[in-house]
Amino acid sequence: MEYASFLREHIENLVPLSDEAFEIVLNAFVPHTLSKKEYLISVGQKVSAEYLVVKGCLKTAAYDDADKEHIMQFAMENWWVSDYPAYVKKGNAEMDVQALEDSFVLGLGMEARAELATKVPQMMTFWERKALSGYVATQKRVLSLLRNSAKEKYELLLDQYPQLFQRVPKKMIAHYLGVSRETLSRLHKYD
Repeated sequence: MEYASFLREHIENLVPLSDEAFEIVLNAFVPHTLSKKEYLISVGQKVSAEYLVVKGCLKTAAYDDADKEHIMQFAMENWWVSDYPAYVKKGNAEMDVQALEDSFVLGLGMEARAELATKVPQMMTFWERKALSGYVATQKRVLSLLRNSAKEKYELLLDQYPQLFQRVPKKMIAHYLGVSRETLSRLHKYD
């Protein structure tokens, strides 16, 4: 399993694990290979897992009543992705998660997660730290959407995640920033 060292490094950036503990953790994850444009989660589908991106790039999108796409998140290597409200409530997805590139992810179901929390208590610390950093990132994104001009939102994204601009079509970046494609093109011209 070539992804074992990736997973171990990902977890041990936050918490140490013994070889025995890591073996338990590794066995809880289910690998999934996705082709470009393939859906990992589709609106209406029962959501039974959260996913760690080992390779590739995915987007999470919701749709309004006019069927306009609103991109909630991009997920690249070392990022977690799911429709979390549906995952936690064991409900149906209200968002799509789609591969923008050929991708490889590791899925973790809620039952497996609960079992890991019992068998490997360090994982609770790992998830707590991951959740807190996720909350911080979400609040920063919401505040940026509320407070910042299109130019400021663009510059923040470019500064934080320059690799996104190489991997994601500009139309999707515009949707993520809540600006038109034309506005994004004007902003991109001045880099």
